[in-house]
Amino acid sequence: MGFCFSGPVYLGIVWRIPATNSKSKRVRSILLNDSAIEVLDRLGTEGKSAHLFINLKTGERLTAINKVWGRLRVKAELPHLRLHDLRHQFASFLVNAGHTIYEVQKILGHSDTKVTEWYAHLSLNVAGGGE
Repeated sequence: MGFCFSGPVYLGIVWRIPATNSKSKRVRSILLNDSAIEVLDRLGTEGKSAHLFINLKTGERLTAINKVWGRLRVKAELPHLRLHDLRHQFASFLVNAGHTIYEVQKILGHSDTKVTEWYAHLSLNVAGGGE
């Protein structure tokens, strides 16, 4: 798979996000698992644009997913679910699966473990403070 993008750069199993596109204004590299790579392969945008997520009819890059996200929430009968809620849930799943706070911090791109702990909704037992 040989994507070439002007924004984030896909490098095999590493997604490189330039500082200009990163919330922290620092370059970020994100490891992609096989499932993520499979989804990217199925998008069908390789060689069609400098961007990964594009409108297949117009070829223009997608900049917002509000309409699609709204339809998905209604269909799933989860009208109040926010995308950010999924990020919190993912962090909790990682911690509950035995990943360290440091690992989760790096995966989420946090500079402070306190933010990661809040995201992961750590219980005393998982954090090692309980019985």
